[in-house]
Amino acid sequence: MTETDGVHKKILVAFFSRLGGQYGVKNITKGNTAIIAEMIAKKTNGDLFEIEVEDDDYPMSYEALVEYAKNEKEHNYRPELKAKVENFDDYDTVFLGYPNWWGDLPMPVYSFIESHDLSNKKVYHFCTHEGSGYVKEGFSIYGHIAQERPEEADKKVTDWLIKQGFLN
Repeated sequence: MTETDGVHKKILVAFFSRLGGQYGVKNITKGNTAIIAEMIAKKTNGDLFEIEVEDDDYPMSYEALVEYAKNEKEHNYRPELKAKVENFDDYDTVFLGYPNWWGDLPMPVYSFIESHDLSNKKVYHFCTHEGSGYVKEGFSIYGHIAQERPEEADKKVTDWLIKQGFLN
């Protein structure tokens, strides 16, 4: 739990992240968004929850993934998720992280949002990208910074959390 404005809050850091071929960072073994999510969870003492699809047939190559994601978006597809957050009502604050896919959230993130009631939660968005866009309100960072310059990414995350009132 973290104290913000004198009120204790239970924090969830839910994120969707991908491995494999990524623009600007080649083949990765830990997703860009996962790296940032772990930083946020550690700094806020939040619980991590990875948004995973039931039948994960996302391609590992960057080019194939781009086309796959484009097709999902065009068809407004909502993939089935492996799990829901069992004790979701216990959380006051949700950090929601994702890569930017076609200037939007990945479709599994929509599945997450639609299967969890966020109406009484304070939600903070964060995304990773390579220049294709960012969240209007929230935190965005280049994926290659998360991968190749973790100290810089850590500082940016810390600065954002201070601005949001989670750290001093």
